[in-house]
Amino acid sequence: MNKKLKAFALAFLILTLVTGILLGFTLGLSHPLPWVLIVALALVIFLNKKMTESQFVTWKDEYSVGIESIDNDHKMLLKLINQLQTSSLYYTGEDFDKEALNELLEYTKFHFDREEKMMEENGYPDFEGHRQQHRDMTNQVVAKVKEYEEDSEKTVEDLLDYLKKWLINHINGTDKKYSAFLLEKGVK
Repeated sequence: MNKKLKAFALAFLILTLVTGILLGFTLGLSHPLPWVLIVALALVIFLNKKMTESQFVTWKDEYSVGIESIDNDHKMLLKLINQLQTSSLYYTGEDFDKEALNELLEYTKFHFDREEKMMEENGYPDFEGHRQQHRDMTNQVVAKVKEYEEDSEKTVEDLLDYLKKWLINHINGTDKKYSAFLLEKGVK
């Protein structure tokens, strides 16, 4: 279901419940109908909030690689993924969607360059393998951005799913390996 239709359905449900509550009170304050509808309304709002929040990625200390600049980059990437998530969940306009995609892509390239430079300068033994992971990921994202023109909503949802999984797995996997190496070299 597209985001406009989801928003309309939620608004319609809330409006229906509010109308039911108001009409229910015409039956008297002691009648259970309006009180049941108030609970239903609160439940709809609560569940919608929880479902929406669960789609955003939050930084956890366990993601830290121990190098401040890289951790800050990772936090920014999560922020940009969440910005793209916002455009997926809410109608923000095509310009916002495109800007969020481009900003995420540009910052990802910046971060990869910074990370690769640190690894190369310090003689990280698996530098080429790590760089290839970055290239593969960048190629995937570039391909998704091209698909955006054909089916923007599905593409953004697929891209978000891919990015969330890839970034967390990459940080907790290969990034932790190079960070241990760089920390031994005195990089902070």
